[in-house]
Order: sequence, then C-alpha cells, then structure tokens
Amino acid sequence: MQKELIKNIIFDLGNVIINVDSVLTAQAMKELGFKDFEKSYTLFKQTDLFDRLEKGEITPDYLRNELREHLVNPALPACSADRLAGRHVTDEEFDKAWGAMLLDFPKERIDLIRKLGEKYNIYLLSNTNEIHYHQYIQDFYDEYGFDFNSLFVKPYYSHQVGYRKPDSKIYEHVIADSNLIPEESVFIDDLKVNIDAAKKTGLQTIWLDQEKGDDILTRLNGF
Repeated sequence: MQKELIKNIIFDLGNVIINVDSVLTAQAMKELGFKDFEKSYTLFKQTDLFDRLEKGEITPDYLRNELREHLVNPALPACSADRLAGRHVTDEEFDKAWGAMLLDFPKERIDLIRKLGEKYNIYLLSNTNEIHYHQYIQDFYDEYGFDFNSLFVKPYYSHQVGYRKPDSKIYEHVIADSNLIPEESVFIDDLKVNIDAAKKTGLQTIWLDQEKGDDILTRLNGF
C-alpha cells in the first residue's frame, strides 16, 4: 500500500475503536435467567436473526420478544418458573445485558483518530444494531463530552443503511455515497472476512489481527 496515495480512512468500530467482549453478554444473560445462552445464540445466528437486526430488518422489540421466548430452555413447560422468568425481563434489563459486551473507548485511539482527521477524511463502517448504537453513543458522550459521530466525515451503520459486512453492497454504498476513489481509501477491520470482501471492491485494507495484538495505534504509525 502506498501511503502517499491515501486520502480517506474507513474505520470499523468493535475492537478497532471500542473494546468489545461478547463473553460478558453471555454472562449477563445467564444472570437474567437465560440458561443456555451460548447454544441459543448459535441457533439464532444460524437463523439470521442477528443479521436481520444488524440490517435494520427487525426492531429491537422483535429481538427482545424472540429471545424471551427461546433463550430459556424451550423444552420446559410454558408455565414453568424458568420460562416465565425470561418473559418477565424488562426491556431495560434486556438491553443492559445485551450491551454488556460494550467496553471502553481508549483515549489513545480517540486522540489518534482526531489527529488523523487533520490530514485525512475519516469515515466509520460498522456492523451494529439499534440497541448497541444508543448505548455506545451515550457512553462516549458521557466520557468525552462530545458526539462520537462528530469524529467522522460520515459514519455508516449497518442497521441504518440496510446492509452488513461482508456483503459487497455495503462497501459499494460507502464508496458511491461519499464519492470515494477506492485506491485512495483504506479500510481497517479486525475480521479477515470483512477485509477480503473490501479488497474485492478495490479498497486498500489493513487487517488488525487480534491474535497478534494488532491495534490502530501501531498499525497506523507513519500515517
């Protein structure tokens, strides 16, 4: 990659800007009485429930109600205490558990993005959902005192644009909507599948390999 050609930097969000740990959501769901969260989570991934949420095709209420019905062992009688416990979880309790995976925005990363914004056009491209969106937008404001979205020329969130990575349509949407020249734009993500898909649209890429401890603080050194 020729750094001198780069004019635009497109960041992913999770484990690139904000730290995320999905294990914490599994633990929080169990504390609410959902006994087999990991098994049910895998099942729902196979039925594309979460993909549909991240594309804005279903509402948070739809997700909450689906999980209330199924996360507690569906083999139990409908009137059992465990089944009823899942149905009686409030929206606020559910959202808190669902968002438990969202951790901190390290100051060093935010400072870097602001500094890069003096030289490059900075964008965001994230697979996310409405519940998480409202939480991390508020969390960021509470910590830093300004709007997270103001860090970017334009942020692109999957639940708002109707596509999610690694679908090529979401990269093509960003390129067309912001009139980007792919060769002058670098996309940064921690998932190899998303990087590979971005490459096919002509975007330059930087893969943050979590197993190697990659971070934007080191990989963007020299930009």
